[in-house]
Formats: sequence, C-alpha cells, structure tokens
Amino acid sequence: MARYTHADCRQCRREKCKLFLKGDRCYSDKCAITRRGKIPGVHADSRKKITEYGLQLREKQKTKRIYGLQEKQFHKYYEEAERLKGVTGANMLILLEERLDNVVYRMGIGVSRSQARQFVNHGLITVNGKRVTIPSYSVRVGDVVSIKENKKEQPLFVELKQSKKPANLPKWLDFDPAELTGKVLAKPAREDIDMNIQEHMIVELYSK
Repeated sequence: MARYTHADCRQCRREKCKLFLKGDRCYSDKCAITRRGKIPGVHADSRKKITEYGLQLREKQKTKRIYGLQEKQFHKYYEEAERLKGVTGANMLILLEERLDNVVYRMGIGVSRSQARQFVNHGLITVNGKRVTIPSYSVRVGDVVSIKENKKEQPLFVELKQSKKPANLPKWLDFDPAELTGKVLAKPAREDIDMNIQEHMIVELYSK
C-alpha cells in the first residue's frame, strides 16, 4: 500500500492549517505553520483561484491526513457511512473517531495518531484484556482500552503514569493515567469532534 514518506510538516503547510501530526512540536514555536506558513513548492505563489471542486478535494485530503488514511480506506468509511441512518458526513467522522488508533491518541496514550497507530501495530494495546493489533479496529461502548500489562513499565508509559488526565479528553472517553487504562463511555457525537472539518464538502465530492 502507498505510504506518505516525506516530512509530516509539509502536509500541514499544504493544507494551510495544523493537522497535529507531530505531537508536542505542533504546540511549539518549531511548528511549520508558525515558521513557514507558505504552501510547499516552487510555484506556490502563482497558484490560480481555487475552484469548488478544488475546495472539496482539499477538505478530503485534509481529513485523510488528520486520520492518517489512504484513499481506498478513507472511501470505504464514506461508503459505510452512506449505508447508515442519519447524516452521511457526520456518520463518517464518527466511524473515524471510533478507530482504535484514534481512541488511543484521544486518551493521551500516544502524542500523535501515527504514534498511537504504531503502539497498536506493535501489540502494546489491549481491548477488554485481549491484545489488538489492528489500528482500524472499531471500539464499542463499554470497551476497556489499556496498555498491555507486561509493557506498563516501559519508560514512556512510566512517565505517562505520573501525568494528569488529558485536559482535552472527549466526554465520550475516560482515562486513568495511574492505571494506564481507559474506557469508552458513549458513542461519539458530531459535536464531540473539535476539528475544523467541513464534512459536507467531502460528501459532495464523493457523490458526484
């Protein structure tokens, strides 16, 4: 499967907004948007006025990059959201939020979604006591997400134990740093997703 291999910060510059792909760096003065807000590329300044299609495409690309997905996988979430009852765009974002790698990130176990995905891939995360190595695993209400017991003494997780509960923890999740364990309290709602995403534009693009 194709994978983005260039600097993550180029993606933020291309979308002209912070995608929070680099953890603490995104909140510091080293952030690429703060230092170099210009779109990457030699002809960045000579770009023509963007069309409606271009705006829709950029919104889709931005959302894909936030969640770290490739086109085929992202489109599957749209197709699944379209089959569900309710608003397709909101359904799609809710499905993305329920991914295990996103939940691990939201709980503060990973400083970025890419790090959270790595934790899952390497078998460091359990769901209801069972190891899960699939980042796209969809959590359900009542699921208990935790660090694997024999990995809790790794330096990174020992440091996490001494921290406080994340200030921006969504209300549909709970996390206890001391136990390195979290729980899915409810199904996420559209208003719980605090990122600036105009999902209706993505739906308009795919429905053409």
